[in-house]
Amino acid sequence: MTPSALGRRGEDLAARYLARSGLVLLSRNWRCPEGELDLVLTDGRQLVVCEVKTRTSTNFGTPAESVTDEKATRIRRLARRWLHSHRMPRCPLRFDIVSILWPPDQTPQLRHLQGAF
Repeated sequence: MTPSALGRRGEDLAARYLARSGLVLLSRNWRCPEGELDLVLTDGRQLVVCEVKTRTSTNFGTPAESVTDEKATRIRRLARRWLHSHRMPRCPLRFDIVSILWPPDQTPQLRHLQGAF
């Protein structure tokens, strides 16, 4: 499976999991010239920006560990751009990571890290 196909499968799994958890999906793979947000959701009180990381192994660390401080800063900046582009006023924001470890031919292990950064 290609890395992009694995990423899509992981995002599909994360979106279903988050919807079952009561969040409402507002945007998926929202792009602007500065980058992309995987999932933008709401729980009715705040905006939840979720970075999804899917890996087949932990050979290079856990999926969540790939969200560096630099990447978190970029995601925060992109969230402000998303708010502006959707003409939404400033609102409470939460930044989550859904970390999925999905070895070939095995059941995926999903961890939802709320308020991860």
